[in-house]
Amino acid sequence: MQRKAWMIRLKPEKIAEYKALHAQAWSAILNQISACNICNYSIYLREPENLLVGIFEYHGADYEADMAKMAADPETRRWWAVTDPCQTPLESAAPGEWWAPMQEVFHHD
Repeated sequence: MQRKAWMIRLKPEKIAEYKALHAQAWSAILNQISACNICNYSIYLREPENLLVGIFEYHGADYEADMAKMAADPETRRWWAVTDPCQTPLESAAPGEWWAPMQEVFHHD
C-alpha cells in the first residue's frame, strides 16, 4: 500500500460549487476510484488560502496503469470537465502538473 497526497488551489468563487459537487459525487466516479485500487480517499479544504489537499491509499500493483485507466474513463473525464474549472494549479507546480504531489514526512499508525 502507498499513501498519496496532492495539493491544488480552489478558486474562491467556486468554493460552494465544489463542495456541492463532492457532497453528491457521482456513483460512477466513486466506483471508478475503487476500481483503480484507491481507498480511504479524502479531500480537505483550507480556507482562506483555498488550498485543497487530497489524500488516499493506493492498494494496487501498477499505479501508472491504474491512473491511465482512470484518465481514459469517459465518466471520469466528464467529472473532471466539471471540477477542473474550479481549480488552479499551485504557482510551484511543474509544467503540465495539475494537482501537485506532496512528500510524506511523517506517518503514525
